[in-house]
Amino acid sequence: MDIDRRYFLKAGVAAIAVVAERDSGAALAQEAAGAVVYFNGTILTMEGDQPATVEAVAVKDGKIAFAGPLDAARVAVGQAREVDLQGRTMLPGFIDSWGHFTLFAQQTLGVNLAYFADKRPASKADAIALLKATAPFNGWIIGYGYIASMLADGPLTLADLDAAFPETPVMIATLSTLTGQVNSAGIARLGLTPDTKVVQPGEIGKDPRTGKLTGDLAFSPFLSARVQAVGSYSQAQTFKTFRAAEALLAAQGFTTVQSYQLVPEDITELRAAFDQGVIALDVIGMPSVSDAATAKIVQDADWTWGTYSHGDRGLKIPGYQVATDAAPQLRLAAFTKPYLDTTGFPDGWKGMLLPQEFVEQWVGHAYANGIQLFCYSNGDAGIDMSLAAIEKAIAASGEADDRRTIIAHSYFVRPDQLATYKQHDIGISMMPPHMMVYGDLLMKELGPERASLESPLASALAAGLRSTIHCDCPSASPNMMEAVWTAVTRTTMSGQVLGPEEQVSPYAALLGATRNVAYTYREEATKGTITAGKIADLVILDANPLTAEPDKIKDIRVVETIKRGQTIYARG
Repeated sequence: MDIDRRYFLKAGVAAIAVVAERDSGAALAQEAAGAVVYFNGTILTMEGDQPATVEAVAVKDGKIAFAGPLDAARVAVGQAREVDLQGRTMLPGFIDSWGHFTLFAQQTLGVNLAYFADKRPASKADAIALLKATAPFNGWIIGYGYIASMLADGPLTLADLDAAFPETPVMIATLSTLTGQVNSAGIARLGLTPDTKVVQPGEIGKDPRTGKLTGDLAFSPFLSARVQAVGSYSQAQTFKTFRAAEALLAAQGFTTVQSYQLVPEDITELRAAFDQGVIALDVIGMPSVSDAATAKIVQDADWTWGTYSHGDRGLKIPGYQVATDAAPQLRLAAFTKPYLDTTGFPDGWKGMLLPQEFVEQWVGHAYANGIQLFCYSNGDAGIDMSLAAIEKAIAASGEADDRRTIIAHSYFVRPDQLATYKQHDIGISMMPPHMMVYGDLLMKELGPERASLESPLASALAAGLRSTIHCDCPSASPNMMEAVWTAVTRTTMSGQVLGPEEQVSPYAALLGATRNVAYTYREEATKGTITAGKIADLVILDANPLTAEPDKIKDIRVVETIKRGQTIYARG
């Protein structure tokens, strides 16, 4: 997918136009009252475990009124506008099972340097040219999605950035969103010195020879610097970023998105956005309990868990997240065996685990209070910690039915752990694009055999788990068809196939972006399939992922995205 700053701006303008039309009472009433019948395409209902199609879909008043034969669809809604799909493919709208909507929105204030940028930087000069073409925000030029290994002439250095930007502060955030670098003007603006105390976990890079700062920041120092650089801005500006992010995500077929690691300010702004009709996408929000402050948010929640803010739409907070470890590409995922490459880490490095007592406390709080739990675990040792905490919570509170606990990422889940997921009805959400972006690196860090075990979707399905897939946008492209392609082919950036035995069918992958995610959020009665009575959240693709050549799935494009019967994106 191609997303550059110009596209961000165009998308923002398009979203504003859509919102303006949606906010018109007369236009909304007219559109809601009208009926539409879609026909002459492949209409995948996603209702069964095997693909099933219908001839036509009738939509009225924002709901699916009928799905079946064309003549019956016409009768079901009476006078209606008819849309010839011209052989295209219709599916339920994509539902995001793991992502950062508010962070993605904020990133529209900067420039995209990622692998999915319109002008993907292939060299230092390319990256610097993109930065130079960007207007500063809050006095800073900020680039997002940077991957140093993708530049043919090596990573950008402090000297490179200083030469290009001797006076303007510049910040470059990596694709992981957890690390980055700044130039000397940025170091000065942040007030950093070689004596600055490092907040843990984290690192402020220093040249080992001179002791001078290199501009590299990792984890807590970087996250703090990013907040300082972006600064605060008006609600009107926030709404512009929401509109821009919505336009980009709607262009990829999303009709419900997620925003985890919510903070109170995010909740306030999202509620206001829905109050004012700024965005159409439903947002699943999720606070992350990581310290006393975020724990207080959960304990003093001013929302009803699992209920939308505006009737059957808006912001819904189903539960909260508890993490055990972090990203494997940064060698922070916790494993039971050491990393193969421990350069820069102690001998025998196995990754980093959060304190067991903290994890147990907040997993236990969710189970004791009937709150849906979303664990975040990456390596098998991190997953062990989540499972141990869950089993301890079950022992204390009882194994209640239908908790819908999820362990997100689950990158390196073992077969015996999958059996425990099944035993306690734990859902699993995996990120196939991570394997595409970082698979080659992980083969060096873990060795090819262990790296090939990443995201074992086929094993999860064989174990009887209800699996979902996600992009974790902006930690990867929001292109869901790219995620489906990666689940089907397991191809890395260099073209290697990583663990072919874990490849899944396109239909299984699509279930992980539609019906299975609706179940995760307890919305199986209203979303996730093309079924009469459900909300008319739909996406139209220019080709059928089930019949396309596997390597062509990533090239399938969204033609139209429909939210509650209204078009929120139309290609071209």
